[in-house]
Amino acid sequence: MAGVTSSTSSPARPVNPLRPSQPLPLKPAGYLGLASYSSLGRFWTYLDAARRNGRDVGLVRGDPEATCRRRISGYLLDGAGLLIDAEKVGSSLDEGLEPHPALIALLGGDSSLLRETLNLHYALRLNFVLAFTRHRDLILRPEFKFVLKPVEKDHALGDVQPLDWNAIETASAPLPPLPKDVPLNARRLGRDELRFLLERACGL
Repeated sequence: MAGVTSSTSSPARPVNPLRPSQPLPLKPAGYLGLASYSSLGRFWTYLDAARRNGRDVGLVRGDPEATCRRRISGYLLDGAGLLIDAEKVGSSLDEGLEPHPALIALLGGDSSLLRETLNLHYALRLNFVLAFTRHRDLILRPEFKFVLKPVEKDHALGDVQPLDWNAIETASAPLPPLPKDVPLNARRLGRDELRFLLERACGL
């Protein structure tokens, strides 16, 4: 009919998951400023590099796909015992916990056995929530935790077995994994340390 126009419109273009374009309005609590006066291009560079290097790049729960925030996960750092939050481990110990040589030494002020145990049995899982804000800030929230190395998981350790103290005293047996209830979080890291770890995870 004359004078009638179509009300149909073309469907919205899908968002490229590695090219989100809607910055966060501000920096949420718990995030650390990684770089000021940054750009979308730099944010996208991290996402591209992470995907190329085998990392998982996914949405944060509740975010629309166009939001400039992604979780980069899937990187394990070996030999990272120096990064343990030993103070938090020490404060969590109680009388009901399974005894372990590293924890007993920690109570006496020596964290070297704890770091040795972590280097032997654990890797540091590095997950990063990376975001870009309207004020052109590149921000980061680290989600780091020590986890059993894949070879350890194959043994289905479950609860730590009772220790052979005689073998440990003669140093003839390696240190066993830690009891599963011990909080194995990384210590608080500075901006430069976090940037280094992010770029290593992304292969930059």
